[in-house]
Amino acid sequence: MMADYLVRAIGAGGNVRAFAAVTTALADEARRRHDTWPVATAALGRALTGTALLAATLKDPDESLTLRVAGDGPLRGILCDSDEQGRVRGYVVEPHVDVEPSSPGKLNVGAAVGSGMLYVTRQLALQGIYTGSCELVSGEIAEDLAYYLTRSEQTPSAVGLGVRVAPDGSVVAAGGYMLQLMPATTDADRDRLEENLGRLGSVSLAVEKGMTPEEILAAVLEGIDYQILERRDLRFACRCSRERALGAIALLDESELNALVDEDRGAELTCHFCNEVYRFSPEEVRRVRQGMQAKQ
Repeated sequence: MMADYLVRAIGAGGNVRAFAAVTTALADEARRRHDTWPVATAALGRALTGTALLAATLKDPDESLTLRVAGDGPLRGILCDSDEQGRVRGYVVEPHVDVEPSSPGKLNVGAAVGSGMLYVTRQLALQGIYTGSCELVSGEIAEDLAYYLTRSEQTPSAVGLGVRVAPDGSVVAAGGYMLQLMPATTDADRDRLEENLGRLGSVSLAVEKGMTPEEILAAVLEGIDYQILERRDLRFACRCSRERALGAIALLDESELNALVDEDRGAELTCHFCNEVYRFSPEEVRRVRQGMQAKQ
């Protein structure tokens, strides 16, 4: 399997910003961790890929980006985040969803997501936290992100996201691209890009055939001078830890903490992003309460 990574390029004299990624391994890791059924696997894989592409615009190692898809469909929402270092994580609220295909062999992600809102939050080193939003136009994720970038961030964009799911439920191919057009982009370049995207077709099929991010960009930018600026490894990685989970127990109010101690059964916390389970002994919980009492 090709390693997951992203490439970033600039073309047409700086008027076109282009990104392409292969995300098969991280999408399948998310499927495995959250035990998603096929349509949830496709929706979450697309959202993870889109988040990674958006995060490639971050400049500082301490910056991060969060994508939230708040739909009224049976998935009940998706939350993903990524940072400038290529660490991506996320989850779907309801992983066990099954809906009728939109056509033979095509998972109906739009119906599973439903109608609602899309939110993008950037945590920036200098400007602080900024959140933009827009209505979901299809629930298919790629169209929604393109609409968000064009409307909320005033950057005309094209986004393609794809996840191919095998009969056994595993991810056999996942990836995506994102094009952002600056105001000075010529009509000729816009037309050329549109033709190129039409010829490329399904991005997941391109990945399944073995196309690398560089080859996807070459197809998308054919006929346009461009330069690759960065190659960034991507991986499913969560920032949770046993120490952070223990810190979460310390945030419980006094009555809840006392109840845990009185029950003498310890505590168990599950990370929503990666489904990792942290278990703490009764003695560890008692030490947390003692520490809280010492601070009072």
